[in-house]
Amino acid sequence: MEWADEISMLKSRGVMFEDGLTAAELTAAEARVGCRFPPDLSSFLQTALPTGQGWPDWREPDSPRIAERLEWPADGIAFDIQNNVFWWPAWGSKPSTLTEAIALMRERVGGAPKLIPIFQHVYLPTEPELASNPALSVYQTDIIYGGRDLGEYLRRIRSGEEWPLPRCDEVRRIRFWSELIEWNNGCV
Repeated sequence: MEWADEISMLKSRGVMFEDGLTAAELTAAEARVGCRFPPDLSSFLQTALPTGQGWPDWREPDSPRIAERLEWPADGIAFDIQNNVFWWPAWGSKPSTLTEAIALMRERVGGAPKLIPIFQHVYLPTEPELASNPALSVYQTDIIYGGRDLGEYLRRIRSGEEWPLPRCDEVRRIRFWSELIEWNNGCV
């Protein structure tokens, strides 16, 4: 995959880049997440590594910042369970205590495809292990498709322009996450 256009435009918007990840660095990042990165993300990160505020530093996969970013989706859902009376009926009856409800949610999220942080609160699902998984904007339970795939998402942020968000029928369905998006009216 070629990323020259996306990298050039991101650079023109002030994004700094380092040399891409080595095979060993990519393996360490994947070990931290607990699964292989989709091929388009692997290709992008091995071509050039974006750095600076909002970009995960995959050269430091064991850093507290990466740990925080990996926990962000579940922590955000926990916040909405605790503060906004959120409960997804697909999880069954809501347990009687907050502790039990959050534990059950974390179990369900733990069984879902993992989300790899891309930039700020945007993630790429690890399943299926194919190119062109949709970019997901995850902010608590406000989860929407931020792009049909990694390339489209990078073109969105590089342009600085408003783009229409992809419709649910325009993106690859992702187990668990697509169902949550559709149930929670995150589709356009």
